[in-house]
Amino acid sequence: MPHRPAVITLLVSAALLWTPHDAAAQGTGATLNITRNVEYAKVGDVSLKLDLYIPVYENDKRQKPPQLVVWIHGGGWRAGSKNHCPLAVLTGHDYAVASISYRLSNVAKFPAQIHDCKGAIRWLRANAKKYGYDAKRIGVSGGSAGGHLVSLLGTSAGVKELEGNVGGNSDYSSAVQAVVNFYGPTDFAAFIKANPSMAKPSSPVSLLLGGTVEEKQKLAAQASPATHVGKNDAPHLLIHGDSDRLVPPSQSELLHKLYQEAKLDSTLHIIEGAAHGGRSFHDAKRRAMVRAFFDKHLRK
Repeated sequence: MPHRPAVITLLVSAALLWTPHDAAAQGTGATLNITRNVEYAKVGDVSLKLDLYIPVYENDKRQKPPQLVVWIHGGGWRAGSKNHCPLAVLTGHDYAVASISYRLSNVAKFPAQIHDCKGAIRWLRANAKKYGYDAKRIGVSGGSAGGHLVSLLGTSAGVKELEGNVGGNSDYSSAVQAVVNFYGPTDFAAFIKANPSMAKPSSPVSLLLGGTVEEKQKLAAQASPATHVGKNDAPHLLIHGDSDRLVPPSQSELLHKLYQEAKLDSTLHIIEGAAHGGRSFHDAKRRAMVRAFFDKHLRK
């Protein structure tokens, strides 16, 4: 049986997907098409899928297609799911949102994860007209491991070893134009010094790389967004808690400093008392901050 998108009111969808108190969608006159489990690529016997959340203005033919923001989930590169998409609330502000899956570290080692993410970006550009969104300028966001991957997307456009060929669509760019990184690692060599538990063979970082950072120094550098900072990199909003002991805030501070030195657009926002994740990262203040950032860089 073919998959049919679910259509519900935008206000209800935003409430269910982020917070029951968000009234941002009131008066938009839109419905929300949710299309789940769309296969964007297949690698061997692994099906890579994404979910699409697209506001539709059926009675207003003048309405431009919404800009696209992509969410990449966390989970230590070994767990997590596309099914929880906190950024879906942006549909209430006329954004389309995609939430993507990627191969986890128990299935494939790095660079498979970034190859999948870049394959998803290319697929999303190739299929923009079909699904009704604007993918000329794409924003990306993710938390923890997802934060790492979105920063790597934002700093590695055109890096041959990280592009891969997942999903084909080689005529389309994998570059992104705006990055919101929630407490993600940015430099693995510095990360294991700040959190020595990540140097262990059983750590999420070692499982991602297929060996410890010490054993896989070249690969660890290749996997670090900090390695690739250059003049054409995407603007960054880095959001971190000052009490994060898993991924210390020094990881966001490091990338922010490199951006500043390169005269690139970067904003660092430290949340006092916040640890690794939690409700404070998605409260009204942070929602407004993220929305303003994407408005600035995607709606020029």
